[in-house]
Amino acid sequence: MTDTTHTLSLDEAGLIRLASLIALDLRPGDLVALRGDLGAGKTTFARAAIRTLLEDDEAEVPSPTFSLVQSYDTVRLAVAHCDLYRIEDESGVCELGLEEVLARGAVLIEWPERAQSLLGDDRLDVEITEADGGARRTVALAGHGAFGSRIVRLMQIHGLLEAKGWGEARIRALAGDASSRRYFRLAKGNERALLMDAPRQPDGPPIRDGLPYSRIAHLAEDVRPFVAMARHLRGLGLSAPGIIASDLDAGLLLIEDLGDRVFGMAVAAGGSQIELWRLGVDALLAVHRVPAPDRLDIGNGEQHLVPVFDHRAMQIEVELLPDWYVP
Repeated sequence: MTDTTHTLSLDEAGLIRLASLIALDLRPGDLVALRGDLGAGKTTFARAAIRTLLEDDEAEVPSPTFSLVQSYDTVRLAVAHCDLYRIEDESGVCELGLEEVLARGAVLIEWPERAQSLLGDDRLDVEITEADGGARRTVALAGHGAFGSRIVRLMQIHGLLEAKGWGEARIRALAGDASSRRYFRLAKGNERALLMDAPRQPDGPPIRDGLPYSRIAHLAEDVRPFVAMARHLRGLGLSAPGIIASDLDAGLLLIEDLGDRVFGMAVAAGGSQIELWRLGVDALLAVHRVPAPDRLDIGNGEQHLVPVFDHRAMQIEVELLPDWYVP
């Protein structure tokens, strides 16, 4: 991957929001090198990232200046916060056990120049410098190796939120579905929204008649079918997320947050399963009362061509039953 660099001008609140966004993308093996002078905001960045992972804005996250390392177990992964300011040579870094942490989590390192040769080729450099008399920060993000494409994606998300008036929103990860999509819950005052991160996926290997599974089953290749179907269902008076904003080419949508009351949770809370299923069947009947359209409006002058659920699509979906369910 090619290294990529992005530079942002942020106030302290913007720095905290950026750290939260980056934290939600962290995965085991990630290393974030925090560079900058004393008081530039490295600890502020690390503290915000860790609190996001802990899902607790008030969590105690002390500076590791004297302990050198502070470790945290979060819902998604372990994370270690390191301060190497008092390390005199790289031999002292080896005693911190960072390799063990990276095997199961992520590491945020302040003063990484104390151990430059140990940082590896796949990392995110975050360089923070004071600007505008200390009122703002200039933040340079350099994604190295595999982090290059990931930071490009994060900057696309950051750009959409800023452009559509959601840059100041609090952001948290939301459990995804059985797909490559990711969801983030946004809160801005009393307003709520979901961010859907659904980049276009490459086709898999051919499995039948020279076609991949995605083509045979007519899977959506980008977010346009989602937008078109949501508009169609809302037009029928059914509940589907409203589209607040979008970047269709990037595969990013800001959509209405319909809450957490899904059928499974409602039943577990004592709701009537018969009544819930009846509501679901009523929704299906409402859809089938309307002639099946072959094209749906996306809302930007484009139309989505609705694929026919043909015998090949039906057959390959039915084959999932013995392959996955029966065993």
